[in-house]
Amino acid sequence: MVKSPEKTAPKQRGRRFLPGQSGNPSGRPKGARNATTLAVEALLDGEAQTLTRKAIELAKDGDLTALRLCLERICPPRKDRPVPFASPAISTAADAVKAVAAIVQAVGAGELTPSEAGELTKIVEGYARILEVADHEERLKKLEGLQSERLR
Repeated sequence: MVKSPEKTAPKQRGRRFLPGQSGNPSGRPKGARNATTLAVEALLDGEAQTLTRKAIELAKDGDLTALRLCLERICPPRKDRPVPFASPAISTAADAVKAVAAIVQAVGAGELTPSEAGELTKIVEGYARILEVADHEERLKKLEGLQSERLR
């Protein structure tokens, strides 16, 4: 018995689409909102003032959860803040070593937290990289100028 050509192709088992190919290649439209979120907003629509007043009343009566909720809305936790830190001037990539040493020393003295130091180190690192690129570009221009003078 001879197999028909359409039955000789390998089957995809357990996969509806080929790898890298989606059933919706253009994806979810921008601005599309989750149906659950829309339903919750519809239920709460017009009730915000009443619910807020109730939360405040519960907080005043000593409900710690309501109190925490109210305080988080009044004064949300800061995600970022200015860090008072006197960094040495960085004019060359080599100066970055001094700046990072000052950061490490500030962490040791308790002036900076390790996470603050990590963020400052990233800034110093990025700045040092930019200085290196600028230095390489300047050197390359000088070399090209010297080479063009020799060819004349």
